[in-house]
Amino acid sequence: MVRTLLVRGMLSGLAAAVLAWVFAYLVGEPALDGGIAYEDMVSAASGEAGEEPLVSRGIQSTLGLGVGVLIYGIAIGGIFALVYAAVYGRIGRLSPRATSAVLALVGFVVVILVPFLKYPSNPPASSDDDTIGTRTGTYVLMVLLSVAVAVAAVWVGRRLVARFGTWNGVLLAVVGYAVVIGIVGALLPTIAETPQDFPAVVLYDFRLSTLGIHVVLWAVIGLLFGALVDGSARRAGRASVEAGQL
Repeated sequence: MVRTLLVRGMLSGLAAAVLAWVFAYLVGEPALDGGIAYEDMVSAASGEAGEEPLVSRGIQSTLGLGVGVLIYGIAIGGIFALVYAAVYGRIGRLSPRATSAVLALVGFVVVILVPFLKYPSNPPASSDDDTIGTRTGTYVLMVLLSVAVAVAAVWVGRRLVARFGTWNGVLLAVVGYAVVIGIVGALLPTIAETPQDFPAVVLYDFRLSTLGIHVVLWAVIGLLFGALVDGSARRAGRASVEAGQL
């Protein structure tokens, strides 16, 4: 059962990654080129020769981007399937399709959106290369803390639902998560290194496109995986009914 779900999750992640790659190529690459153009301009103004990339931009924006997004999508799809297997039937009387959609929405908010609000993505030349270790570490820490707080909120929420009802219990759990993660975000260091003359449009477009890639990825995984498991459940139900009639 778990193996079947894992295969479906990885296939959903593969399909989602293809669409996310198309979105990244059409929307994200122009913003990335804007950051590279600013970096080249700064280098030229300082009299420094820009470093030749080991891989051409053509390869980076097509094959390199595609491979990276595909690996990421398949991995997310597999993890999504394992989490689905663990939570299905434990978050109310939701159908397989509804469970998948809710799980995708919650996963996107907890893993992507909340950490992004604290540490948004930056295009080339908009941050200091010497702080990449610090920036990566704080971002990963924010992701882990967001997931940990979300798991705690689910655990508490189940008890709140039993005491106050579904609507009130879920609402209290969501508010509790928002309050705690807000405090966590306020305590973590803020990293603001973008040069004042960095093009605001490039920064905005890059961050928006990065978030859009994740929206496409998580939405397709949630919808496609839900359709696959729901169809399988319906076929199994019909087979059971037919077997009972024999």
